[in-house]
Amino acid sequence: MNLAYLLIGGNLGHKEWHLTQAKQQIASFCGSIIKSSAIYETAAWGITEQPDFLNQVILIETLLHPIDLLSTILQIETNAGRERTEKFGPRVIDIDILFYNNLVVALPELDIPHPRIAERRFVLVPLVEIASDFIHPKLNKSLAELLEKCIDQLPVHKKTYKI
Repeated sequence: MNLAYLLIGGNLGHKEWHLTQAKQQIASFCGSIIKSSAIYETAAWGITEQPDFLNQVILIETLLHPIDLLSTILQIETNAGRERTEKFGPRVIDIDILFYNNLVVALPELDIPHPRIAERRFVLVPLVEIASDFIHPKLNKSLAELLEKCIDQLPVHKKTYKI
């Protein structure tokens, strides 16, 4: 079994429902969810003139290889109505592979670890909640250390419910 950390998020429509649906699809087609962070509300990163996002990090056990996991995730996004029209633009659902075991992958279609983890508070806060001691395989620092040094100051607010 392989362990993969995924970030799920979105800022369009009924955001909580889309997160729930994404998690159900991931559990059905990618592997068992063994840990979930709380849900966090965050301001948009990149293009800021859009609705706030809900984000959550999940840890799954999967038999899928990284490229197959990516392909499955992209299909889940498409089935949920995701349209890729604008980089950093609004979206119904977004699912990113953050880590896959301790593997480093550098392919045109897939970078693992996700290349901007250390720059994004909205990724690090939920990651640290469920895996603070995990060592980033390229940066050789724990996720807690990366969060401590993260220069992104966008607010990340923990929601009081968990789905």
